[in-house]
Amino acid sequence: MSKKIIITGGAGFIGSHVVRLFVNKYPEYEIINLDSLTYAGNLHNLKDLESNENYKFIKGDITDESFVNDLFSKVKPDGVIHLAAESHVDRSITDPLAFAKTNVLGTMILLNAFKNLWSDNWENKIFYHISTDEVYGSLGKEGLFLETTPYSPNSPYSASKASSDHFVRAYGETYNLPYVISNCSNNYGSYQFPEKLIPLFINNIINNKSLPVYGDGNYTRDWLYVVDHAIAIDLIFHKGVLTETYNIGGFNEWKNIDLVKLLCQQMDIKLNRKQGTSEKLITYVKDRPGHDLRYAIDASKINKALGWEPSVTFEEGLSKTIDWYLENNEWLDNVNSSAYKNYYKEQYK
Repeated sequence: MSKKIIITGGAGFIGSHVVRLFVNKYPEYEIINLDSLTYAGNLHNLKDLESNENYKFIKGDITDESFVNDLFSKVKPDGVIHLAAESHVDRSITDPLAFAKTNVLGTMILLNAFKNLWSDNWENKIFYHISTDEVYGSLGKEGLFLETTPYSPNSPYSASKASSDHFVRAYGETYNLPYVISNCSNNYGSYQFPEKLIPLFINNIINNKSLPVYGDGNYTRDWLYVVDHAIAIDLIFHKGVLTETYNIGGFNEWKNIDLVKLLCQQMDIKLNRKQGTSEKLITYVKDRPGHDLRYAIDASKINKALGWEPSVTFEEGLSKTIDWYLENNEWLDNVNSSAYKNYYKEQYK
């Protein structure tokens, strides 16, 4: 094997797409998927890779320092692609300490393990930290997030990710640890746990349940198809400049309510329902605290430097996503556990 790469959070939504891409595209690499299998981690996402010789799954928690140190000393990874994170804003408001523990402490433990392993020889080594556009705060009606935009996080989730970004850069400056960082916009696609807007609403429309829209529904987000995100991560890992930051966005913005109405229209077509049927399920609910008005990423840097651009329009990506969930009802049924149902009932009551 020419490289050994640990991918943290590889059984989650984005992680499973990254793991699959790397295992299939680079058979000469040894890919170690490190995941604690919390509620959003699902090994069924990667069942098709279990027989691959260059793939190995290890269950473990990145906040367990002795475990991580032992793993790194045994595996001796040349690279780390760090995706493991608590990522749902609503959950961070309910339990902020869990987000600080995983996103901040967990990142530091990984950085320490990598530093202690290779501090005498950083040649051909890289720590790739994946972050979010939410660290930049909220935009007004105009403007875009640049890689140089000052950080201004407004939720416990975004604050924890901002802190982890700063620690990665600090380890680069202090210990010469070779790193890259990317900040992405909202991801969507297959295998996403149905607490996030798009799979949640697909699931609810299938079951004729209400579609809870926060506030007036005019919050604006940029949307990134997860397959395109995985391709961008591959490019940055192999061709990105060390110590640089890359913003990854879908080059499109949607108000939540407009997205929901488009989703309803596509679902009515695919379910052979009368147009307007699903829109009747839309219910406006009390806004969440610290809700940022608008996120929008300028992804021109990665486009010009690495030649990356989205492969699909949002409408095309959304259609592909809906098709996947409709064809994988068993997957949806499996993740709709009683624990998730209880959380959902409490969150959107």
